[in-house]
Amino acid sequence: MEEPVNVQCPWCGEVFVTFFDLSSGSTNYIEDCQVCCRPIMLVYRIGRTGQVKVQALRS
Repeated sequence: MEEPVNVQCPWCGEVFVTFFDLSSGSTNYIEDCQVCCRPIMLVYRIGRTGQVKVQALRS
């Protein structure tokens, strides 16, 4: 099941929506910003309640 997640780009500051597959568990991966196209390291963590937390870092 994919969950929509709002991400703020650490490069340009724009917010965009990406999707995270909850069945993959907590993970990290690189995705390009949908606005400025720079690479972002997305760090996904799933809390005990199932809430997805994402951290966006410059890559």
